[in-house]
Amino acid sequence: MTKWPIRWELLLRYRMIEIVALWEGRLTTNHLIQSFGLGRQQASKDINSYLADIAPGNLVYDKHLKGYKPSDRFIPKLTKGHADEYLHILSRREDMIVTFDELDMGFEHTAMIRPVTRNITPTVLRPLVQAIREKKRVDICYTSLKDGENVERIISPHTLVCTPLRWHVRAYCEQAKGYRDFVLSRIHGIPDINDNATHGKQGDTLWNTEVDIILIPDLRFNEKQKAVIEKDYGMSNGTLSIATNASLVRYLLDAYNIDIHMQKIKPQGQQIIVGNMDELMLYLTY
Repeated sequence: MTKWPIRWELLLRYRMIEIVALWEGRLTTNHLIQSFGLGRQQASKDINSYLADIAPGNLVYDKHLKGYKPSDRFIPKLTKGHADEYLHILSRREDMIVTFDELDMGFEHTAMIRPVTRNITPTVLRPLVQAIREKKRVDICYTSLKDGENVERIISPHTLVCTPLRWHVRAYCEQAKGYRDFVLSRIHGIPDINDNATHGKQGDTLWNTEVDIILIPDLRFNEKQKAVIEKDYGMSNGTLSIATNASLVRYLLDAYNIDIHMQKIKPQGQQIIVGNMDELMLYLTY
C-alpha cells in the first residue's frame, strides 16, 4: 500500500525510476546515483521501497541486463506514461519534468498551454536510445509526410532532438546517403538494432557547424515599439544572439514563429525578424 504523503525529494526519485524503466527498458542504481548524487546504498533502497510501497510487481530484475526492467503488468503509478516525460528528462534534467499541475505550490491561478503529446511508444524509443548509446545501426519502418507511404530505412542515430512541437532523431540514412531528421511519431513497429554504425555524429557536417542566429525587432516598428520588443526578449543593443548548430536553425526559427518566406504580415504579428537571414539561408531547406 502506498504510504502518503511521499516526501518531495523521494517522489522525484520514484518518478525517475518509473520513467527510465518504462522508456529505456533498463533501470540501474546508476540512474539515481548520477541524477541525484546518491550513494549506491540509498539508490538501491529507493528502488526497493518503490517496489514495496508504490508499485509491487512493476519491475523485475534481469541478470542479463544487470538491472531492472518493466514487468509484463507494469502500470505507471506516479507518472502518466507519456514519452514526453522521458524526453524532457533528457533535455531538462534539472527540472525533473515536474509541471505546475503536478506540483502544489499553494498558488492555483496559473494556466499553461502545452503542445499535444505526440504518439510515441516505448517499443519505438527504447531501441533508438540503445542504438545511440551503443553506436549501432537500426532498421526502421518510417512514414514520410511527402507521400504517406511506409518505407524501410537503415539509419545510424546519434541524437534525440526536442522542438516545441515534436521530437525527432538525427541520424545517418543509408538510402539517402546523408544525415536526416526522423520524426519519432512516424516510426512504426519495433526498430531492429543492427551491427555497429559506420557513420556517427562526427560525420554530420550540419550538426557540427556552429551558427549564431541574430534576432532584431521588426524594422517596421517605430523606435518606441522596438524598445518594447527589445525588453521582451532581453536584447542587448537591439539584438539577441542565439548559438545553435546548422541542422537546428529551421526548428529554432519555427520556435520563434519566424516566417522565412517573408514578413508580409503586420509587424505586430511577428514582432522580431532575423538580422542575418542571408547567412542562415544556406542551412534552411523547405
